[in-house]
Amino acid sequence: MLGGISIWQLLIVLVIIILLFGTKKLRNIGGDLGGALKSFKKAVNEDEAESKSDEQKKISSEDDAQFRDSDTTATKSDTKSDK
Repeated sequence: MLGGISIWQLLIVLVIIILLFGTKKLRNIGGDLGGALKSFKKAVNEDEAESKSDEQKKISSEDDAQFRDSDTTATKSDTKSDK
């Protein structure tokens, strides 16, 4: 039982819906709903991939900047010690 609804009650409701709308119309509605969900999932996955790509670019540019800063600092300290 799901929240007080038995399987027999669900089957009766399903039969009534099939009689009212017909199987062809229900199939079309199901196909449209499935297509909409598929498009939604694809858009969400593309958005996540894009944000991950942006994060990776940001992280790599920050790493490059830190590397250049540490390299410059090392070069300055090397030249000071040479004098």
